[in-house]
Amino acid sequence: MTSTQTDQHSSENDQARIVLVPGFWLGAWAWDDVAERLRAAGHEVVALTLPGLEPGSDPSTVTVESHVQAILDAVGEGPAALVSHSGSAFAATAAIDRAPDAVRHVVWVDTCPVVDGAAMDASLEGPGLAIDAVWDDELEGGSMRDLTDEQLATFRERAVLEPAAIVRDPVALHDDRRLDVPQTLVATAFTGDEYRAYAEQGVPFLRGLGEQRALTIVDLPTGHWPMWSKPAELAALIAERA
Repeated sequence: MTSTQTDQHSSENDQARIVLVPGFWLGAWAWDDVAERLRAAGHEVVALTLPGLEPGSDPSTVTVESHVQAILDAVGEGPAALVSHSGSAFAATAAIDRAPDAVRHVVWVDTCPVVDGAAMDASLEGPGLAIDAVWDDELEGGSMRDLTDEQLATFRERAVLEPAAIVRDPVALHDDRRLDVPQTLVATAFTGDEYRAYAEQGVPFLRGLGEQRALTIVDLPTGHWPMWSKPAELAALIAERA
């Protein structure tokens, strides 16, 4: 085997597994189009349905830790490229904190890493957050732009209750090495400049941007669900980082 062939073989063996983590209300199915494109390009892909997001499951048994562990199980010993969409950023950040050496790159899809003690909504009451509670606001606010009527109907039909603990409970972070893991924020519903501006204004969810030491921002103008509205473009970005 020539040195060129050896280098190519080593590169192929060292290819990062791509772990796709959906945001609130969604299961692995949300990544079907992106995952298919990545697999066709030769990547190993694991798309997750996090605990409590299976249809008919009991949301009361779900904890933040159960989501963190599910991500860690998929990452394994690495190398992995971790892709986190929307509200999964809380558990994903905690997973990176636990296994910074196993994660080669993180792609944040219209979301960002969070800080220690962060929670989406500590005041949430009841068993969880239903998509119907925010549907009209998301639709009117432009988050769902570029989605077809069929995609919207599928989203609403297949969305499940987001367990209360995932929305309400804070994450605990301990290892600052997570801040040096290379990361890319794919800004879709807002531009990268808007992300930076909102962070500077002190928006709580974006506090994590100021901590990172190896994060870049890439614009992909569309709505908040680019895995449906821009699957080819998103898959290409993920593949490049992986």
